[in-house]
Amino acid sequence: MTDVLEQTSTIFVTEAALQTVRKLLAEKDVPDYGLRVFVAGGGCSGMQYGMALEAEARPYDHVIEQDGVKVFVDPTSMMYLTGATIGYEDSIMGGGFKIDNPNAVSSCGCGSSFKTADSAGAASGASCSSCG
Repeated sequence: MTDVLEQTSTIFVTEAALQTVRKLLAEKDVPDYGLRVFVAGGGCSGMQYGMALEAEARPYDHVIEQDGVKVFVDPTSMMYLTGATIGYEDSIMGGGFKIDNPNAVSSCGCGSSFKTADSAGAASGASCSSCG
């Protein structure tokens, strides 16, 4: 695909997250898929993270490949995710992917919603009703 933007150092993925993605791909029997990471409007802080498994990159996607795991990010989401680290935490309350995003100036207690300095109209100091 000529319209795919190859990049390797704009988003980082921890070893725990890489292992989890590999495990998910094996469990779903889709070893050649990659992890799509995106930002969408919504959530209690104005923007929220999303993830999905996808077969291939879309036109103009940034593709980050780390230790054999592909991560696909659309150009708009990349504006909000540059420099972010995708990790995976396993705890007694349940595990999940976590994004440490240097572009977020505030985030919801549950960590899935955030606000950037240029997020116009985003809720200020809102609390997330889904946070435990």
